[in-house]
Amino acid sequence: MSRCVTVLGGSFDPVHLGHVALADTFTTLLQPDELRVIPARPWQKSALLATDAQRIAMLELAFAGNPAKVVIDPQELDRDGPTYTVETLRALRAELGADASIVFLIGADQLQRLDTWRDWHALFELANLGVAARPGFSLADAALPPAVVQELALRRASPEQLHATPCGLVNVAPSLAVDVSATEIRSVLRQGDAANSLLPSVVLDYIQQHHLYKI
Repeated sequence: MSRCVTVLGGSFDPVHLGHVALADTFTTLLQPDELRVIPARPWQKSALLATDAQRIAMLELAFAGNPAKVVIDPQELDRDGPTYTVETLRALRAELGADASIVFLIGADQLQRLDTWRDWHALFELANLGVAARPGFSLADAALPPAVVQELALRRASPEQLHATPCGLVNVAPSLAVDVSATEIRSVLRQGDAANSLLPSVVLDYIQQHHLYKI
């Protein structure tokens, strides 16, 4: 039987409960063999407040409870220059083979601007998409670029179909409604306010122990 691998990328500065909820939702829906978490390095390295090693450590803590096998993949950190999702998915496809189901996880906010991503049509040739709702970002057709609406209309499928298909399908999970952003969390931490409702407790402990985000 071919493998199913969910893929979650981001800056994770820091990883928060929204990330964990997105991964958990699709772990429940898809029962994947593996959750691949890929920390990114923004083009402007100074934009990051935590080091690569610190972000990886926080990811290991945050996803330790996920039932799938969790792999923290540093490939984008090891790449020189700007990195693009399409390049990462090409590398994953080469690694995992043609038969594996790769499901790239994104939120509704990312879906609304998917048509601005480099070679975004090629994403469907490399992976499936798992899309989660997010408060304030509508998944209705009227809120999405027409080209994205057209692609979704052709590709919507059940979790079971995604699990059994290597690429080209989209599943939308409208029930996930966690409204958290890393920008908000960094602001809360800088002000010394409690972030218990925004971060996994083990990540908050790590942040406090390492005096991250000026708390």
